[in-house]
Amino acid sequence: MTSATIRPDASLASLALEHAGASRVFHRHGLDFCCHGRATLADACADKGLDVDALATELAAEARDAAEVAVRWDERPLDELIEHLLATYHEPHRAELPRLREMAEKVERVHADKPNRPEGLAAFLAELEESLDLHMQKEEQMLFPLIRSGAGRRAAMPVQVMEQEHLDHAENLKRLRKLAHDFVPPPEACTTWKALYLGLSDLERMLMEHIGLENNVLFPRSLRG
Repeated sequence: MTSATIRPDASLASLALEHAGASRVFHRHGLDFCCHGRATLADACADKGLDVDALATELAAEARDAAEVAVRWDERPLDELIEHLLATYHEPHRAELPRLREMAEKVERVHADKPNRPEGLAAFLAELEESLDLHMQKEEQMLFPLIRSGAGRRAAMPVQVMEQEHLDHAENLKRLRKLAHDFVPPPEACTTWKALYLGLSDLERMLMEHIGLENNVLFPRSLRG
């Protein structure tokens, strides 16, 4: 029987918003709670061949153990949500991607003779860094000021553009995971290699949280005016 607080008909997006640590559980099991956050827990588990009752229990346990209190961003002022997105995701993405790219360059150079090296990863991270920065600039310079002005439905077109770019970022995350061998370092991996994969896994989770908050909270609320 599914946990009373974790309903199988609840969407991944709503669970990620309502339960502390839910996004970490979804990330562990490869459940897309950002671009496909409208899927129910039951449907997402069925697609992945996961036991919905076991996952609900894991979600409930994570929520109990989480040290932080989950903020209901669907209930906070839009200005506050935008500031949270800028401080929690935009600034860290810009700081973290160059560091990860440098680590990838080192791993590819030092371990060029190893068959399990993440070949092409550094170049792809450079592309990701550029595309993500351009995306965030559009939000910071155009969309976020429009939302703060109370534009309502007048923001529909730029929101649509951002949502399409989010789908592109989701595809980039799939490619990133493939290039980095699902973030599982081989036995011969050095400390830098292991740290790189750990950092990439965290980047993936953060970017999914970032996209999820925008797609499932900021955009729908802002379009209602």
